Amino acid sequence: MTDENDDSADHKPRDQRDQDNPDRKDDGEDNKNAKPKSRLPIIIAIVIAVIAIIAFVIYYLTTMGEVTTDDAYTDGNAVSMASNVSGYVTQLNIDDNSFVHKGQLLLTIDPRPDQASFAQAKANLALAQSEYAAAQINLVETRVKAPAQLQQAQAQLVQAQAQAHQMQLNYARELSVDQRATSANDVTQAHEQLRSAEASVAQAQAQVNTASLVPQMIADAQAQVRERAAQLGEAEANYQSAAVELSYNYIRAPADGWITMRNVDLGTYVQAGQQAFYLVTAPTWVTANFKETQLTHIRIGDRVTMTVDAYPYLKLRGHVQSVQEGSGARFSEFPAQNATGNFVKIVRRVPVKIVIDSGLPPGALGLPLGISVEPTVFIND
Repeated sequence: MTDENDDSADHKPRDQRDQDNPDRKDDGEDNKNAKPKSRLPIIIAIVIAVIAIIAFVIYYLTTMGEVTTDDAYTDGNAVSMASNVSGYVTQLNIDDNSFVHKGQLLLTIDPRPDQASFAQAKANLALAQSEYAAAQINLVETRVKAPAQLQQAQAQLVQAQAQAHQMQLNYARELSVDQRATSANDVTQAHEQLRSAEASVAQAQAQVNTASLVPQMIADAQAQVRERAAQLGEAEANYQSAAVELSYNYIRAPADGWITMRNVDLGTYVQAGQQAFYLVTAPTWVTANFKETQLTHIRIGDRVTMTVDAYPYLKLRGHVQSVQEGSGARFSEFPAQNATGNFVKIVRRVPVKIVIDSGLPPGALGLPLGISVEPTVFIND
């Protein structure tokens, strides 16, 4: 019965079946009304993937010859200025972060004690100079007077000898004449005159002997000149030393630069060797700490472009000036001892000095020290 009813139902007309089952829809109509699945997400994903690949290729091709790091900072010469003498600051011509020129007087330490020493050294120098000049004059006079005195002494000797000879003749004549023609007084007088003449000869001979030491007298005068010259040299050295000591009271700028880290004020008592401030001088450069794996193709002279975090509008250009002969870890205060204990390999960084060639503002001598820089080295130039 059931089969017959089903067969009869199947053989009913379509319209009658639709009437008997109004909720039933035609399969063809369902197929017509079914919407196809959208392929737009797949297309978008493919396009994004292609764009990413193209961008990566372009980035790789444009940066394959570049080496960059963010571990880079401005660097320069920071001169530690200190006093060589102790005393109170009596004059202060600087302020924090002020610019000074070479030779400019920065501060003065009480110079009065050193001024007194300098004045004494100056007086001693003047005395030594006058004594040296007198010794030189004496040498010139000795060279002239000594031979003249010798000649004079020789002439006096000749004269004394002549007189002695005359007195000897007189005495001999008094002895030879008849005693009736002379007297004992005349003989005695002639004898005394002879003895006096002989004494004059001896005295003249002594003067000749003394005056004959002409070379020795000249040598003595020359020795006095050398002695005075040595004294003059000592006085000049003391004078220069006093001048240097006095100059230490006046601290001047050794070069153009900026004052920083000032720790003295007017009236401060400073000790010898105490740091007063730093002087940051031009020029400045960049120290870039590249990884050791980045040094393979970096060469001295390679072109570099740099951006400064503090001044993003600056586009600096420079070149590699040198590469430090060792990593920063090697020159640290306590270098690593890798030969002991467990070892973990760490990529080292090596400082590279980069000189700034252009890009600084007009009139600028440099940049503040220690600010961050991002350099890019073009290794394929």
